[in-house]
Amino acid sequence: MDDLASPPTTAAPTTAAPATAEPTTAAATTAAATTAAATTAAIVENLNRVRERIATAAASAGRQPSDITLVAVSKTKPAEAVRAALAAGQRIFGENRVQEAGGKFPGLRPDYPDLKLHLIGGLQTNKARDAVRLAEVIETLDRPRLADAIAVAIEKEGRAPTLLIEVNVGNEGQKSGIPRADADGFIADCKSRFGAALAGLMCVPPHGEDPRPHFTWLADRAARHGLPVVSMGMSADFDIAITCGATWVRVGSAIFGSR
Repeated sequence: MDDLASPPTTAAPTTAAPATAEPTTAAATTAAATTAAATTAAIVENLNRVRERIATAAASAGRQPSDITLVAVSKTKPAEAVRAALAAGQRIFGENRVQEAGGKFPGLRPDYPDLKLHLIGGLQTNKARDAVRLAEVIETLDRPRLADAIAVAIEKEGRAPTLLIEVNVGNEGQKSGIPRADADGFIADCKSRFGAALAGLMCVPPHGEDPRPHFTWLADRAARHGLPVVSMGMSADFDIAITCGATWVRVGSAIFGSR
């Protein structure tokens, strides 16, 4: 006897999983614009706060705020952050690496021809010509071989950036800068070699120490050699540097945020 035929099976209706909504191009663009606007607003606010601190420190030292030049340190930050600071009136920027600066600043110059670039990181001799070609200021001249390379680059490029000698005020082995003991002789040699292009001295004091003795020493040394520029002080201590005689302060995270 044949088995009874099984009743036809009715497939259960399937419910399609809800599609994950993808942001539209317009929404993504709007979100990016909102983020960029917030970043710009923060940079503008930070710049204003730093300028107020400069004015306060200058007043307490019996100086004019106009005596202090703010170098906005934009290393590791994108061109958009620099552009936001430019839109807020900042024109002087500091970068550590020649290659990074070369990829960031040439595209900004057509819109801001008065932009000035300072190279504030240790400079290799094989980067000297690129540095001379790119920057208005090199703040880290710190050894005779680099002086030789910069002199050759100036001759080849036909332009002489402003030069500062970096002094290793704490005589720290891991830091660049001419040692204190060699500073006077090196300054004299560079003055003879570069003339008015050598404008001053720069330092980074030892981390965790009271910077005042180091700042005071550098300002005094610049005065002894008749050099008008003293570049010292960063986000954490530029107020102190101003009271000790800084004419340039290099401020990064207080403007652009932490790295």
